[in-house]
Amino acid sequence: MATMSARQRREAERAEFEEFFEGCPSRLTLARLGDKWVAVTLITLAEGPKRRGELARAIATASQKMLTQTLRTLERDGLICRSVEATVPVTVTYALTARGHSLVEALDSVVEWATVHVPGIEADRQEYDRLSIEE
Repeated sequence: MATMSARQRREAERAEFEEFFEGCPSRLTLARLGDKWVAVTLITLAEGPKRRGELARAIATASQKMLTQTLRTLERDGLICRSVEATVPVTVTYALTARGHSLVEALDSVVEWATVHVPGIEADRQEYDRLSIEE
């Protein structure tokens, strides 16, 4: 049996961790939620189904391209559904799926946590920055 150097062990452990990390469900979920417009789109749709124009007005700072990409990604992940009605012009409506609703429930907890803790985080940052300048 061959022995491994410390460097080889670290490389093997790193490769094993990276393999685990790539398929980790929580990492994949957090990566999706980390996309700039995903959370705000989900929270907006939690109010009820919306047409594309309504979403664009509600999320006014998102470009059309980014909103379209976000909607497609959320639809692909099964978090929203897209309904098309054969009207003139065609009516497209987006709504949360059951999975999307369950994710919004989790997001609501994060929003509540942020409401309580962000003022303290901001104060800690200011104090940290003040102390860093003094050093």
